[in-house]
Amino acid sequence: MSWTPPGTVYGTLLNFRGEWAQWQPRMQDKPYLAPPKAPVLYVKTANTFAPHGTAVALPTGEAVEAAASLGLLIGGDGQPSHALLVNDVSVAHASYYRPPMRFRNRDGFLGLPLEPTPLAALGGLDGLALLEIELRIHGVHKQTTTLRDLVRDIPALLRDVAEFMTLQPGDVLLVGSEALPDGTRPRVAAGDAVEVSAPGLKPVLQRFEEEVPA
Repeated sequence: MSWTPPGTVYGTLLNFRGEWAQWQPRMQDKPYLAPPKAPVLYVKTANTFAPHGTAVALPTGEAVEAAASLGLLIGGDGQPSHALLVNDVSVAHASYYRPPMRFRNRDGFLGLPLEPTPLAALGGLDGLALLEIELRIHGVHKQTTTLRDLVRDIPALLRDVAEFMTLQPGDVLLVGSEALPDGTRPRVAAGDAVEVSAPGLKPVLQRFEEEVPA
């Protein structure tokens, strides 16, 4: 059985301290002339959903990055009921200001686990505060992301998102992903197998292959 989100998936940008610090010198530039005051969100459309183990075609001539993130699945009471790991894949791009959908919303650009994990089994939201997420390519460690480095921790992110929108049952809110020290994220190539894992959560496995010309 494969699982995909029944609702809308929202990603969060600039929610890790390392990447925030890298971008801070440019936050006074046009068009906004100031740092963002509210969470910066984007949508991962349903065509991006890639169940565990799915092979994804890489777009020809594009640099593609993997990004480990944690998702919060919204339950019937409007609050998170489950957590899940994802691989939030994107084409490498130089700006977060109105990023075109083609960078983040290619087919298969959201690697998913076999199933989400009930928050109760993880100690609730408090149990996620110090979670460390590992990203490996062919078993080789490429990045560790720790949720203690969030700009907005999970309760603050949920509270601030609720100020301007209502998350519906079945929606998923991604807490964000961290950049490497050079501002990039781990690059993937045809033939790569990417695994995202963390204690207590189902891992994500995603394979990448060359795009077949139409």
